Amino acid sequence: MAIRPVLRMGDARLLQRAELASGFGSEELRALLADMRDTMQALNGAGLAAPQIGVNLRVVIFGVQKNSRYPDAEEVPETVLINPSITALDEIIEDDWEGCLSLPGLRGQVPRFQSIRYQGYDEQGALIDRTANGFHARVVQHECDHLDGILYPMRIRDITKFGYTEELFPGQALQDE
Repeated sequence: MAIRPVLRMGDARLLQRAELASGFGSEELRALLADMRDTMQALNGAGLAAPQIGVNLRVVIFGVQKNSRYPDAEEVPETVLINPSITALDEIIEDDWEGCLSLPGLRGQVPRFQSIRYQGYDEQGALIDRTANGFHARVVQHECDHLDGILYPMRIRDITKFGYTEELFPGQALQDE
C-alpha cells in the first residue's frame, strides 16, 4: 500500500488518547494495517501504533524475527492488536533500553513490567488473549502506551539514561522500536 510519514515527538497528536476502533474486516481497516506494515518494515521497527502515523485509533502492530539488530531479543510474533488492554501479572519491573520511530536516533532506559497479559482483537474481530514476558512484554507495553498519548521518555526514571544512540552505544547498529 503506502509508507506513511511517522509523527515525531513534539507533534501534539502523539499526546492524545486514541479512540476505540471498529469496522473489523473492513476495507478501511485493511488499508490502514497494510500502510502500518509497510511503514514499520521500511523503517525496520519492532512495532507501530496508528497514532504514530496520524490515525487516532486504538490499533497497534508489532513483531520481531531473530536478527542481528536485536541480538539478545527473543522473537515476537507478528501481531495486529486492536482495542488492547494490558494487565501486569506480577510487580516485577525491569529497566531496559528502548527506541521509538517517533524519536529517531534516541534511546532511553525505561521501566516496564516483566510479565503481562494482553487482550484485544485481530483485524477480523477475533479475540487475542496472550501472556508475554521480557522483550515481548516490553514491545507490547511500548506500543500500547502510544494509544494513551505516552511516549517512552515520559516513563524514564533516570534522565542520564536517555540520549542519542550513537553517543550511548558507539559503533553499535541499534534500531528504533
